[in-house]
Amino acid sequence: MAGLRDLLMRFRPVSTPGPAATGVPADRTAELAAELTPTLALLDRTAGQAAAVREAALHEAERIRAEAARQAERLVAGAVDRSGRVRTRAAARHSERGRRDAAAIRATGQRDAAALGYRAAARLPAVADGVTSQVRRQLGLPGLPRPTPGSGKGEG
Repeated sequence: MAGLRDLLMRFRPVSTPGPAATGVPADRTAELAAELTPTLALLDRTAGQAAAVREAALHEAERIRAEAARQAERLVAGAVDRSGRVRTRAAARHSERGRRDAAAIRATGQRDAAALGYRAAARLPAVADGVTSQVRRQLGLPGLPRPTPGSGKGEG
């Protein structure tokens, strides 16, 4: 409880009150206004400076946005231009690869056709002899004499 007693002792009069004197009642509003006016004037000036800083920042932000938009347009235009060139080069590479593949397929087809032609040419005499002998047999004609190996036929 000592804390409460110390608190109450602050409000105890130090000396005995003197005789009553005439006075003017205090104007608290005028005192507060006189006390706060210089501080509020400083704040008004600071608020004006803050508004100017905000306005400058808005203008700077708009300038930065406009420059970024111009830069983005340049980047997009450059990318579109490069993409056209890249697309053309890729199409040329694919076209060349297609031509090479077609040439390889054509060469393979020609080799296969030549091999088939050689096989057909090699088999043709035997097939012709077989067909001729079957036709002669069906017609009742005597068969042709078969060449004997070493008889001179086919030697050059």
